[in-house]
Amino acid sequence: MKTGLIINATVVSPGVEQANAVVEIRDNKIFAVHRGQPDAGSPDWVYDAQGAYVVPGFIDIHTHGALGYDVTDIDEPCAIEKIAQAKLSEGCTQFCPTTLTLSEEHLAASLRNVAKYDNRYSKVCGVHLEGPYLNCSCLGAQNPAYVRVPDIEEVKRLNAISRVTHVSYAVEMEKGEPFAAQLLEQWIIPSCGHSKATYGQFLSGYQKGLKHLTHFCNQMSPLHHRDIGMVGAGLLLPDVRIEMICDKVHLCPEMIALVFEKKPIDSILLITDSMRASHLPDGPSSIGGLEVIVKNGEARLASNGALAGSMLQMNQALKNIFEITKRPLCDLVQTTSYNQAVELGIGNRYGRVEAGYVADLTVLDVDTFEVKTVFVEGEKKL
Repeated sequence: MKTGLIINATVVSPGVEQANAVVEIRDNKIFAVHRGQPDAGSPDWVYDAQGAYVVPGFIDIHTHGALGYDVTDIDEPCAIEKIAQAKLSEGCTQFCPTTLTLSEEHLAASLRNVAKYDNRYSKVCGVHLEGPYLNCSCLGAQNPAYVRVPDIEEVKRLNAISRVTHVSYAVEMEKGEPFAAQLLEQWIIPSCGHSKATYGQFLSGYQKGLKHLTHFCNQMSPLHHRDIGMVGAGLLLPDVRIEMICDKVHLCPEMIALVFEKKPIDSILLITDSMRASHLPDGPSSIGGLEVIVKNGEARLASNGALAGSMLQMNQALKNIFEITKRPLCDLVQTTSYNQAVELGIGNRYGRVEAGYVADLTVLDVDTFEVKTVFVEGEKKL
């Protein structure tokens, strides 16, 4: 049995903040967390956190790419590995490679590349299919040439290649209302996004199990005093889980503050929605074959200026909500990993820094939130 210690840590876990802590790790799991001096015999390794935050490893359930690579780059067999390296550097120990609206053949080839990745950096916890079942009026940076009606048989075929955890679709489309129940039968999470659904249309899907909203407020029907739309549904229905891109571009600080004031903390999931230019300087880029310009840290379509994913990194997202909401970090850290783990059905193993949980841990500077190091299943990876 391999044993290790993280000493002089400020442990931050959902509902817990403990300074001068020691995290004892045996093989790939946390054995104990306690104050003061370690009492673990002769460990194989010791890491001195020097007072830094030790938080659960982040889980990004919606990310398209980084370092110049996209999940759907089928001619780049190293794409998933490069993206995983980038995600690790921002503190993610798990992520969901997220696809775009493309042909089934292209999506199948993309998932074959995902299936080949060996989890040597950040681990893949499943694929998020964003589209192709979207409303053409709310495409954002998705390609209209490949939009089609929801097709559970297509999803089954893709799921057989590499596990699919989420499908984002527009509930108001033809065949959209029963699609949530069809996905749930396959243990896949239905999510509504790129949609102009009225509140009533969303409610029809909600009653069949649709309880997740893709990048909340972006490319969805807005709050209106005669029909509260999907934004209103996300705020009104406490058990609807919402993804939030907290880069202060996709959501302004006031909207972030409002959501955290009105929404139960266990229904908020931070995501990056990062695209291939993430981790790179400003300049030209692309998404799904569409030309993108990255300027001042914002990715926008060259054709119409629509936002085309983000440059956001998960550690920065946590820092942003900490500064905006002024809430305790031990509350906010729930939105970066534990809520995601619960939704994925692994909340009994991931998302907390406590005994019995897998030792997926991220160490953050207490002032800048910069990632100092990352442990994946008890192994120092960064």
